[in-house]
Amino acid sequence: MDTINILSRILGTEKARRVFLVTGKTSYELSGAQEALEALLKDYEVTRFYDFSASTGLDDIRKGVAVFKQFPPDIVIAVGGGSVMDMAKSINILAEHDEPFEAFITGEKTLLRRGKPLIAIPTTAGSGSEATHFAVVYIEKQKYSLAHEWMLPNYAIVDPQFTFKLPPRITASTGIDALSQAIESFWSVKATEESKMYSRKAISLASASLAEAVNSPTPRARAAMSEAAYLAGKAINIAKTTACHAISYPLTAYFGIPHGHAVGLTLPQMFLYNAEVMDGDLLRDLMNALGVQTPKEGAEFLENLMRDIGLETKLTELNIGDENSRNVIIENVFKTDRVQNNPRRLTKEALERILINIS
Repeated sequence: MDTINILSRILGTEKARRVFLVTGKTSYELSGAQEALEALLKDYEVTRFYDFSASTGLDDIRKGVAVFKQFPPDIVIAVGGGSVMDMAKSINILAEHDEPFEAFITGEKTLLRRGKPLIAIPTTAGSGSEATHFAVVYIEKQKYSLAHEWMLPNYAIVDPQFTFKLPPRITASTGIDALSQAIESFWSVKATEESKMYSRKAISLASASLAEAVNSPTPRARAAMSEAAYLAGKAINIAKTTACHAISYPLTAYFGIPHGHAVGLTLPQMFLYNAEVMDGDLLRDLMNALGVQTPKEGAEFLENLMRDIGLETKLTELNIGDENSRNVIIENVFKTDRVQNNPRRLTKEALERILINIS
């Protein structure tokens, strides 16, 4: 613990004096990060940006870029969950470019200049964004991934103490996101031996520690989940996510389901769906990491885990189990490239069956 104290050494190494600090609205104080960082940053010029929504939107990025340019910093520090990290990454690199920003976000234009050094300090154990080179950005409810190797944080300070006060519901949602990312990166068509090494460790840690972190949190369980999230982030930085994430985006954009929960909703069914085509050794390796013997046991373990940590597993429990809702989901899933990383081709018919199975 107290890993945060390394921040002073990093700032000294970077010879920074002016800090652009991106945080959540309330999580910065509630996590204990504010108290820790104020002491460490007392001799620096700091501008804090926190006035943005949970879904990283273009207008909020523009607002952040304006603040950034009014206060040209030497370094950027992001303290928070995945949306905070995504916002900081986006502002930092787009501030070095001219409008229209949409062209860079949609991939029409290529990023030409890197941003300032970026330090990522997570206050949740979920997104793993502190270890990835991309950021989720929404434009009119459509999800895009702003990505470049320059966007990978220069430093990640993973201090589990900042997750100790997370409410159970947020711990559950972010934790299932970490586990999902670990599993999805493991079966992704872009997986490598390196990414699978990170995935395997993250799956073992998260599957063994998530329920404890939610229901009877201990420092050990919190630390295990922080490590799992970081490792899952390193895994998806190489292998990317797959169909579960593609399905989650319209669930969040159109129905307000928190990202991690939205990802976890289809994970059990997708486990069964993908198991039918997965290489035998890969599938056995995945089941061993989860501690199960068959794909059916794996799907049951994941569904039971979600219930154990208080997350609904049926769309009807979230008031979106009707045909119209399913159609909205299906119409938007195939707009993202993440679905292409799935080991088994996902068709609209197969997706409809999966959604009916969880309705």
